[in-house]
Amino acid sequence: MRLIGMLDSPYVRRAAISLKLLDVPFTHESVSVFRTFEQFRAINPVVKAPTLVCDDGVLLMDSTFIIDYAEALSGRSLMPADLAARRQDLRVLGLALAACEKVVQDVYEHNLRPEEKQHRPWIDRVDGQMSSAFSMLEAEVARRRIPATQADLNQADVTVAVVWTFTQAMLPGRVDGGAHPALAAFAGALERFDAFTETPPL
Repeated sequence: MRLIGMLDSPYVRRAAISLKLLDVPFTHESVSVFRTFEQFRAINPVVKAPTLVCDDGVLLMDSTFIIDYAEALSGRSLMPADLAARRQDLRVLGLALAACEKVVQDVYEHNLRPEEKQHRPWIDRVDGQMSSAFSMLEAEVARRRIPATQADLNQADVTVAVVWTFTQAMLPGRVDGGAHPALAAFAGALERFDAFTETPPL
């Protein structure tokens, strides 16, 4: 299988790390939806990262669906089976992915849209949503145990760390680590595991 997309995308990186944790073999192709748009379109006309090209040529899109398929292939899950624990992890996942979505919107608004066409009320709304998501995520992670080994990682852990690292790279100083010490410590600990160091956010 081939995973298409740049690892500076939190969605591509989240999928790649999860595939590694599930021991699902794949090759990674660093194709950009921006710099190499036509090359990506030749693989997937929708040009959505990540794209998983299955062995039979079927294309899967969206990191969550790619991870779901990988779990089915491996016969393992990165989500807890216990209902209460699963619900808690789904809450953490929802907050992390919501925060990530707002970071991406902020980056696109400032980096892709001409300044004269930027709409301040919309930017303020997105930034407010982003701030709320990270504040709520900080509270959740503060109550969360940092995994002792890579084998202890689950999907909520992976996504929180990937989203935090992406945010710090793309919006330095905007979501301050000093105001989110639990998130900073949690992500810092996970970034030392092999699945993360072997999958750097290039």
